Amino acid sequence: GQSPGRRPYIPLLPGSPRRLSPRTAARGDHGLRYGPQHLKVPAPRAPGPKNSSGRDSDQASGRQTPHGHSVINNYLDANEPASSEARLSRMHFHDNQRKVDYVLAYHYRKRGVHLGPGSPGHSLAVISNGETGKERHAGGPDIELGPLDALEEERRGQRDEFEHNLMAAGLELEKDLESKSQGSVFVRIHAPWQVLAREAEFLKIKVPTKKMYEIKAGGSVAKKLQALVQKLSSPLQPRVPEHSSKVKRLCYPFSREKMYLYNIQEKDTFFDNATRSRIVHEILKRTACSRANNTMGINSLIANNIYEAAYPLHDGEYDSPGNDMNDRKLLYQEWARYGVFYKFQPIDLIRKYFGEKIGLYFAWLGLYTSFLIPSSLIGVIVFLYGCATIEEDIPSKEMCDQQNAFTMCPLCDKSCDYWNLSSACGTARASHLFDNPATVFFSIFMALWATMFLENWKRLQMRLGYFWDLTGIEEEEEHSRPEYETKVREKLLKESGKSVVQKLEAHSADHDDEDDEDKLTWKDRFPGYLMNFASILFMIALTFSIVFGVIVYRITTAAALSLNKATRSNVRVTVTATAVIINLVVILILDEIYGAVAKWLTKIEVPKTEQTFEERLILKAFLLKFVNAYSPIFYVAFFKGRFVGRPGSYVYVFDGYRMEECAPGGCLMELCIQLSIIMLGKQLIQNNIFEIGVPYLKKLFRKLKDETEAEESGPEHSKHPEQWDLDYSLEPYTGLTPEYMEMIIQFGFVTLFVASFPLAPVFALLNNVIEVRLDAKKFVTELRRPDAVRTKDIGIWFDILSGIGKFSVIINAFVIAVTSDFIPRLVYQYSYSQNGTLHGFVNHTLSFFNVSQLKEGTQPESSQLNYEVQFCSRFKDYREPPWAPNPYEFSKQYWSVLSARLAFVIIFQNLVMFLSVLVDWMIPDIPTDISDQIKKEKSLLVDFFLKEEHDKVKLADESAQKSQGGGDRGRGSRAASSVPSRRSGAGSVVSSASQHTNV
Repeated sequence: GQSPGRRPYIPLLPGSPRRLSPRTAARGDHGLRYGPQHLKVPAPRAPGPKNSSGRDSDQASGRQTPHGHSVINNYLDANEPASSEARLSRMHFHDNQRKVDYVLAYHYRKRGVHLGPGSPGHSLAVISNGETGKERHAGGPDIELGPLDALEEERRGQRDEFEHNLMAAGLELEKDLESKSQGSVFVRIHAPWQVLAREAEFLKIKVPTKKMYEIKAGGSVAKKLQALVQKLSSPLQPRVPEHSSKVKRLCYPFSREKMYLYNIQEKDTFFDNATRSRIVHEILKRTACSRANNTMGINSLIANNIYEAAYPLHDGEYDSPGNDMNDRKLLYQEWARYGVFYKFQPIDLIRKYFGEKIGLYFAWLGLYTSFLIPSSLIGVIVFLYGCATIEEDIPSKEMCDQQNAFTMCPLCDKSCDYWNLSSACGTARASHLFDNPATVFFSIFMALWATMFLENWKRLQMRLGYFWDLTGIEEEEEHSRPEYETKVREKLLKESGKSVVQKLEAHSADHDDEDDEDKLTWKDRFPGYLMNFASILFMIALTFSIVFGVIVYRITTAAALSLNKATRSNVRVTVTATAVIINLVVILILDEIYGAVAKWLTKIEVPKTEQTFEERLILKAFLLKFVNAYSPIFYVAFFKGRFVGRPGSYVYVFDGYRMEECAPGGCLMELCIQLSIIMLGKQLIQNNIFEIGVPYLKKLFRKLKDETEAEESGPEHSKHPEQWDLDYSLEPYTGLTPEYMEMIIQFGFVTLFVASFPLAPVFALLNNVIEVRLDAKKFVTELRRPDAVRTKDIGIWFDILSGIGKFSVIINAFVIAVTSDFIPRLVYQYSYSQNGTLHGFVNHTLSFFNVSQLKEGTQPESSQLNYEVQFCSRFKDYREPPWAPNPYEFSKQYWSVLSARLAFVIIFQNLVMFLSVLVDWMIPDIPTDISDQIKKEKSLLVDFFLKEEHDKVKLADESAQKSQGGGDRGRGSRAASSVPSRRSGAGSVVSSASQHTNV
């Protein structure tokens, strides 16, 4: 009952040999783009007769299309669903043999579906190009399908062509029937060995060879020390299969001509799941679709809503009962649970399951967290030193001594009274906890710590690159983004001189050249660049405006609370706490807004490749979020209290509202409060709400939606969901940018203002211990499996970290010199003190003011003091007294302190920079043992090639002699002499059979 020229589909049964598609035999394209030019399009034919099951016999045998290709080679009938219980694995096609390497998902919708009365079934056979027709079920009436709307029809056609092109590339596909009025369909993709081998050679994927060699260890002392460390840390090691650190296989880029070099024991398992999905993803990215305006790749089709999702499958369920184990379940048990927070991360298993890019992120996060341990210990010691010496601090004792009657000027006009400095005793004592000589040395330590962290990360990166065979990998060719292609297409259509068809054909023909040439000039991009520049300036101005708004709130609130006697005593605490909370809420809200704005701004730039898009997005998001997070902190550190003026000549923001000034103990304590609340609040709220709460709500919503669809599909489907159904309900993977950004901002909190908050590394460490397991749980249980991406480093993030490390030196120098009292105390102790101590320091920093010179209307309305005030002292101001020739001008002490501050900044910056460069020079980027092993591996690889070629030639010569053994000697000698051979200088035999090898 088949039309002439049709090939019957032979179903794959367990144990039966596989039938290869003719497309898989064409292997000379080396993984080039696949498009309509690869397909032969014969004239369409009428459908074949129906078989006993009510389906077209062609569809039962693999479904032929007008293009003449069997796109779906395992087609399921919804009337007779395959029982999931009878399946050997939910990771395979329904033949239980071919592994599902990738899944495409889309949602379909039909119109005008009417089932005739008494219809025995609901299975609708839909031919591959999306056309609908009449379907007669056995013993039932005809089922008429209404016409599809134009948009759905076009999407069907584009999906159909794309799937044809995937088949032309050699992939094998399977999907279910579209048997309902609407629903989701999953296209399962399997890559046979021939496709894997071809693409592995094209992508230059390194695979293990037969050769194993011993990794050279250090001396006897190093061996003993390493063994001792391993023994002591054994309870902290995860219980996962470990890669041997003593032996390693030589790896070499895959080549089909050198199959004898590789350790191929079984073809089905030679490439792991991550590599198989990566290969399929590369084919999906460069497969074209002419009906979709010659768009290139699955990303374009997803952007145009042709498909909803494309993802590789997880290795089964992570919480399945029983003893069956897979990599995902193992990762969950030994890594992605809070109960194993004390264990090391199984970095090799993470890399194997998620790929090198994600493996490097978790390796970096683990190293950063471990480096926070020594800095946390030093920070705690510095804090404890401040606690231990608080009773010995002479300036705070003088401030707390009520016998020193330092009468201070009013803090506000009219309603505020004169006050005694001893009332600020608590603030002064608390400031000493963070403003002491130990914080200076801690700042130097943290600057060197940042340098050592980056240097050790470079070394760890090289070590991982060696063991993961990332050394020498080339940058992979990147394809243009869909938005870039659309922009180029619009530009071509606007140009004159060519017809539309000619332009599009030329654009399609020059696609290869486009990979190396940017077809959009600066004139095309100028509007986007202008919008970026204006928008970023506007966002930064918006951030500064909000900071200024909070300043106004502090000033007006302080003035309002000062009017009431009941609230007057707690004005400073109330205003500071509420202002910091407002700042925190604004920062969290603007963080989300700025992330979306940065993405939008990067889109209108129209970057060509995904890597360029990601780098520009990271730079914009980092700039906006950095300004957003640190603007209030910079204000308190360097601007608050600097523009107050003096009694009788105050600076007013609005009529009657004076600029705010620092607390009597200085601004450092308030800076510490601001930094701690913003840092802790940002981490806790982002971790608990944005990283846990929001994904949980999304997951709950998708679960309810999936349960509704499962009820429509039937009880059997809901009882035994397939792995692709389970993965489809997970959150899509959106990249590592949010994870890196959170840690980079935290790195800034730890390094930039550490002089004011030595406990910042402690809170960062506590957060990161949770963050590692939180991210791990998210990747294992809540996200679809990401595509494995090979990369040698963490990219632009390292440059940002290095920049923050250098910037932190300057910031800490100014915090110590300008914000703290470290420099004024040194100047007083060594220049003005009579006995070389700090006795009299407080009095030295206070200036006198004649209260009779206060402006009219600003004097206190009523004074609670029992004595008349003639002079009041101004805290922290070096000015001439009112009886001096130049009253209220800056004194000599002011200029001495200012010059000392500037000198300290210069000396501190140069000293720390020199020490950082020295540490950088002393720690080599590449460990010595890794450098030696890389050289040894190259030498071993050459020797291995020569040996294998020699054995190959020797085996060929022996086979030739055996085949000629039955003939006469003369003919045998003549036949033997016809095989030219020569002996190299090294004694190896090289024949014509091996001359293609280039060592």
